[in-house]
Amino acid sequence: MGAMKNLPMLIFLAGVLSSLCPAKDYPYRWVYVSRSLRSDKDVADVKGIAETASGHGLNGMVLSAGLDRLDKQPGDYFARLEQVKRICKDNKIEIIPIIFSAGYGGSVLSYDRNLAAGIPVKDAVFLVEGARAHLVREESTNIENGGFEEYKGDRMAGYRFHDRPGEVSFVDKQVFHGGKASLRFENFGKYEHGHARVMQEIKVRPHRCYRITCYVKTDSLEPDGSFRIQVLTAGGRSLAPWDPRVPGTSDWRKVVMGFNSLEYDMVRIYLGAWGGKSGRFWVDDLSIEEVGLLNVLRREGTPVTVKSEENGAIYEEGRDFAAISDPRLNFRFDHDGPSMKILPGGRIKDGERLKVSYYHGMGVNRGQVTVCMSEPKVYEIWGRQAELIQRHLAPKKWLLSMDEVRAGGGCEACKGRGMTMGQILGDSLTRQVRLIRNVNPKAEVLTWSDMLDPNHNAHGDYYLVDGDFTGSWKYVPKDLVIFCWYYNKRNESLKFFSGLGFATVAGAYYDGDTLENPKGWLETLERTPGARGIMYTTWKNKYELLGPFGDLVSGKGN
Repeated sequence: MGAMKNLPMLIFLAGVLSSLCPAKDYPYRWVYVSRSLRSDKDVADVKGIAETASGHGLNGMVLSAGLDRLDKQPGDYFARLEQVKRICKDNKIEIIPIIFSAGYGGSVLSYDRNLAAGIPVKDAVFLVEGARAHLVREESTNIENGGFEEYKGDRMAGYRFHDRPGEVSFVDKQVFHGGKASLRFENFGKYEHGHARVMQEIKVRPHRCYRITCYVKTDSLEPDGSFRIQVLTAGGRSLAPWDPRVPGTSDWRKVVMGFNSLEYDMVRIYLGAWGGKSGRFWVDDLSIEEVGLLNVLRREGTPVTVKSEENGAIYEEGRDFAAISDPRLNFRFDHDGPSMKILPGGRIKDGERLKVSYYHGMGVNRGQVTVCMSEPKVYEIWGRQAELIQRHLAPKKWLLSMDEVRAGGGCEACKGRGMTMGQILGDSLTRQVRLIRNVNPKAEVLTWSDMLDPNHNAHGDYYLVDGDFTGSWKYVPKDLVIFCWYYNKRNESLKFFSGLGFATVAGAYYDGDTLENPKGWLETLERTPGARGIMYTTWKNKYELLGPFGDLVSGKGN
């Protein structure tokens, strides 16, 4: 009973003692820096960041600087890299290179664009006319009332819905791109979600590739860039996550994007704004068409198969038809795919219908392209870079940039392995660690958390991935250090990895205007066994709070 009486006092004293105790001494107190090192200004920027970091108790710099394509860098790059090494050494800042991204595959693709993850197109129909074969488009796939010319009042014919006809969406007979009318959206900021969308449900063929075109005009649309086109399945899976980057104010602008139907025979096409605050915009001339051989990939794991529609005879590249490639391979839908050249003396006849199967690459969001984790050439490229990184930096710690792997599993290179996507991802990380330890046996290797985290991206139905990332965490080296970065799931994620015996680091900050995010991470890290530290993570080069962040995480601010 006496103990119960003293409980409030004990709680008070515990709080006082806690406030007087210094913050846990985390050995990893880092800052993220991204610079190309193509100019002297980049070096000056690094110097200022390093000096601020060092002066406020930070001791490491995760450096993104094209370090995984070192054999493509010009001579002056290496002179600047040496300057950065000296600056960091003088300020007692350790350099941790961030390298080897499969999800953001730009570095690997600079060596060979055909190493992109392949998405299958199956049995697209081509018709032979003379010396060429051209795609035959399915007539059943089309947009009804794509010109917005058919309506009753402010309600458009042919569309499953458009948001609030007569309140948010209006027929406009004065402003239009083609025909005599368009659909205008305004007043959406008055409503809770700011929705300003139109949607039509259309039939498609499974495993076919389609291009959507529309025209949009904007006037003071806020937030800037809120216009989107979405292609969703009935279950809500996005088949074309993509940012068209339409400015807030723009005259009529053609917007072109594409998608692969995967296994689905129906999709819902949305265009408009989500979370709109103010302004207005118009849409007009919406259309869809099937495309063939656009962004076709040519590597061992992405074969092209051409067969007769009539009898199934398989034709031979180089004998019956010329080698196929897309000379404009750019992972966008802003060009037409190549036609097939029929070779004289071959078995393909004029007027014949062909079924063509192939694999294509595709960018998402703002052009992000994933590389295939099953192609051996990817690891040959990464292996060369590991040797060069060791030669020029000899880092003790390396961070694998293996986050947000948005595609994979669909090509023959992946299918032929008989592995889940979780296993393929785990194998890729294991091979990356092996490449690093081949050049530095004592290297400590870290990786981003999301693709190993069931609370984040380690699951099925993820973007354009054919397969399921569940269980990926079972197939990676146990001495990997896991860099958690999803703030809203920090409690679950840190507990999950700690429970599996992994050491952890927190990726904090992310360009806010306060330090509430790092404070939240620190609270969770305090409860996490094996937590090694925290990083000031900015994608927008916002370093105004770097000093206060350093004081906070090093205990200087207590």
